[in-house]
Amino acid sequence: MKPDDVDLPEEALSETFLASTGPGGQNVNKVATACQLRCNVYALGLPLHAYEKLKLLAGSKLTQGGELVITARTHRSQEANREEARRRLRELIAEAYHRDARRRPTKPSRAAKAKRVETKKGRGAVKAMRGRVSLD
Repeated sequence: MKPDDVDLPEEALSETFLASTGPGGQNVNKVATACQLRCNVYALGLPLHAYEKLKLLAGSKLTQGGELVITARTHRSQEANREEARRRLRELIAEAYHRDARRRPTKPSRAAKAKRVETKKGRGAVKAMRGRVSLD
């Protein structure tokens, strides 16, 4: 799934604007430009595999109450930070939908096992020759 395909229901989202740090000079001290986007992941209606992967991807951004908190403060305007936060949320959800390939367990071949044992014996023989020299 692509980030552009992710549909974000407005009832699952809430935005607050805070005083930001970073670029903007004196302006950042006066204007609340940073956007904190909160998304209720239960209201998204994700399938179980996507929800489990979203929990892993989000990490500490996911609260105990099931809210995903994303803070965007890289831009100087509220609107640009709002778009940045929504874009990051869409990317996170799109990544959660992506399923990893199942791992197929494999075993080493008989020849590979034999080669490993022979190599170990060779190394053991080299180490055995490292003892004290006896003058018999």
